[in-house]
Amino acid sequence: MEILYRDEHLVAVNKPSGLLVHRSEIDRRETRFALQLVRDQLGQWVYPVHRLARPTSGVLLLALNPDVARRMGEAFAAGAVEKTYLAVVRGIPPEEGVIDYPLTEELDRHSDRLARPDKGPQPAVTEFRRLATVELPCPVGRYPSSRYSLVEARPKTGRKHQLRRHFKHLFHPLIGDTKHGEGRHNRFFRETYACHRLLLAAVEITLPHPVTGQPLRITAPLEDSFAAVIEKLGWKETVPERWWRKG
Repeated sequence: MEILYRDEHLVAVNKPSGLLVHRSEIDRRETRFALQLVRDQLGQWVYPVHRLARPTSGVLLLALNPDVARRMGEAFAAGAVEKTYLAVVRGIPPEEGVIDYPLTEELDRHSDRLARPDKGPQPAVTEFRRLATVELPCPVGRYPSSRYSLVEARPKTGRKHQLRRHFKHLFHPLIGDTKHGEGRHNRFFRETYACHRLLLAAVEITLPHPVTGQPLRITAPLEDSFAAVIEKLGWKETVPERWWRKG
């Protein structure tokens, strides 16, 4: 695992797309998990402090002892941690905006716990801004061309699959999202760009250090599979240099 940051209290790794964070009912046959890999790599126990879905790549922050894990949980609950994502979506959303759309718990047969059907929608807020657009002369749907956008998104709450569900709500689903997206566009990216993943990456996380209180910013360079799509669509110059892998 690529280590992005480490001290005596925290470690952050760059989780690849397709890797589960921990053992899950999503795939009972899976034997490799981020927690196990980092534990074996460091030779000590690690404790998760936030979620990163299997198909999402990027910054995964782990505590190195239970007390720091507790402090980090409090920081997330207090809104003191900001996460930034890059995503490719269908169509062209507004230049910037706020998606304030409550979400119910998803009823998922693969979930580790049963969602409560009696639990009402919970507040869910996402800020976003559009970084780049492209119109391709390819009739993926009923129109003679297809349009896509690169967006930067900052979830202000932590609901399950929040970004994927919020952009679906805007009618701009994420490319590669097999649950909330559109199969025709996902297939187009697989066949045209050899892209077989969800185009969503957690590129940055900022927080006060749980022990020292000092500001901490951790960035994760884009995986090659995501970076290749951005280059092919002519968007490389719109991505901040710190999110681009050196060399």
